[in-house]
Amino acid sequence: MRRSVGIILLGISVVTWGCTNKSQPQQEVSQETVQDTAQYLVDQMIAYHGGDVYPQSSISFVFRGRRYEAVKRKDTFTYQRRYADSVKGEIYDVLTNDGFIRKINGEEVSLTEKQYTNYANSLNSVVYFAYLPYGLNDPAVKKEYLGEVSIHDRPLEKIKVTFSQEGGGDDYDDVYVYWLDAETSQLRYLAYLFHVNDGGLRFRVGKNIRRVENILFADYTNYKGDMNQYSVYELDRLFEEGKLDSLSQINLENIQVSLP
Repeated sequence: MRRSVGIILLGISVVTWGCTNKSQPQQEVSQETVQDTAQYLVDQMIAYHGGDVYPQSSISFVFRGRRYEAVKRKDTFTYQRRYADSVKGEIYDVLTNDGFIRKINGEEVSLTEKQYTNYANSLNSVVYFAYLPYGLNDPAVKKEYLGEVSIHDRPLEKIKVTFSQEGGGDDYDDVYVYWLDAETSQLRYLAYLFHVNDGGLRFRVGKNIRRVENILFADYTNYKGDMNQYSVYELDRLFEEGKLDSLSQINLENIQVSLP
């Protein structure tokens, strides 16, 4: 039987949600109801993808020829990236709660403020997407339920994620949307509106979904949308109508999960 969020909704107030791709409620509901439903769905999604295995493990993978390693605990994290540069030599980056450092051929190098920010953000971004949906319960995350929709006749739950300025990082004003399978709680699609480098819209379609040591990983086909014409909330409709352009492939290779 398909998992329904009707129980949690009825436990708070009696509502009727629209089931169209516009994902707008047919009756007004409280913000508390919307947030509680989104929290319930995110909890189910994290549990399905790995749950308690996440904070007990470390992961490593290769992305576009670079080796990433990550350990993420409740209050601490360590992200590392290693690769060979044909001109500079061996590059080693590490990002922790204490900040970011770069070493070239074993020697720590000084960075401009712009370099520091760009390198740290790029490392954090790759690991963030690899760990999804783990992290969606971080303190800075704000969640909102947008209703049930369908893409290619598959029922999905749609959730909006934004971030508070305190603890939300440099890109706290970005907006994310997640579509999870209404039956299994598996993350199927995600989209985001970002503002750096003149901004843009992205829509990612999950593929090659597999479990490694009970953690679910996915590759993605990355699409782009025109932020001057559309909003991040309608990218599911545009994808279904074939109106998004394929931009790139997001593939994680040689994934390894280490348990204590």
